[in-house]
Amino acid sequence: MEILSRLAILALPVLGCVAPVPAIAQDYPTKPIRFIVGPGPDVLARLFGQKLTESWGQQVVVDQRPAVGGMVAADAVAKAASDGHTLLLSTATYTTLMSLYPKVPYDFVKDLTPVSLLATIPFVLAVHPSVPVRSTEELIRLARARPGQLNYASSGVGATSHLAHELLNKMAGIKTVHVPYKGTVPGLIDLISGQVHFILGIMQATLPHAKAGRIRALAVSSLKPSPSAPDLPTISASGVPGFEFSSWNGVHVPAGTSKAIIAKLHAELLKILALPEVKERMFELGLEPVGSTPEELGALVNANIEKWGKLIRELGVRAE
Repeated sequence: MEILSRLAILALPVLGCVAPVPAIAQDYPTKPIRFIVGPGPDVLARLFGQKLTESWGQQVVVDQRPAVGGMVAADAVAKAASDGHTLLLSTATYTTLMSLYPKVPYDFVKDLTPVSLLATIPFVLAVHPSVPVRSTEELIRLARARPGQLNYASSGVGATSHLAHELLNKMAGIKTVHVPYKGTVPGLIDLISGQVHFILGIMQATLPHAKAGRIRALAVSSLKPSPSAPDLPTISASGVPGFEFSSWNGVHVPAGTSKAIIAKLHAELLKILALPEVKERMFELGLEPVGSTPEELGALVNANIEKWGKLIRELGVRAE
């Protein structure tokens, strides 16, 4: 995705050039900050929360609310005071919820304001070793020769991994069978045991099993090669031109938060992203550090809502 490749944190300008924060935000924060997290690991929020605490002297409390695919978490932030003391660790998942659920109690675009991207999260296309393929092209040829006979694991109906597989089906002109699980790990376990044939799995969870020889990694889902797996080609360059799927993490705050507070928070997040120990830890977690302007994150959100909403409508998917 062009917007992400342009924003790699390694290419960020010197942060000493950031404009002065307006006086209205000089005293921010004035009390502890809640960093609300939906489903999935909270380690990134804890990493940034610790650094914010060290910089600002105010405790950052990580508050995980995984229910309803993260809807509860986003709703809590949307309804919080717009004073910069409640943050949401946003993900690509939030851009699918309005299309998956008949009633969502907030509008992700109108009720939440973007601050910055923190990371992109590439996925790995991998197969069980018994599947006689060693590239994406070979997997596509096999799937075309055996329509409806190959199956894939996802982390649940309507999950971004489910949608990514269906996007692959559509773009590659193949028909494979969805086997939903409650999370990534159960699907990986069944892939390792040979109960399913392939997966587009989050890199952090999938790549170690490939390196151990339990499964065979074929490609990464990002549009450009991933520094976390430099030996793997992209799916786009391996038979499905233009295919791109990367999840992401960012920070959103309640709508109405002042531009001055957003500017101060944004500048601090970029400083944290530039720290060598933070970048090293993020790469260990399978996250690729990325910073952005609020406007660029907003554009990414809108693009995701359009992309996944269209596919969800075509598939007739509803969250379970």
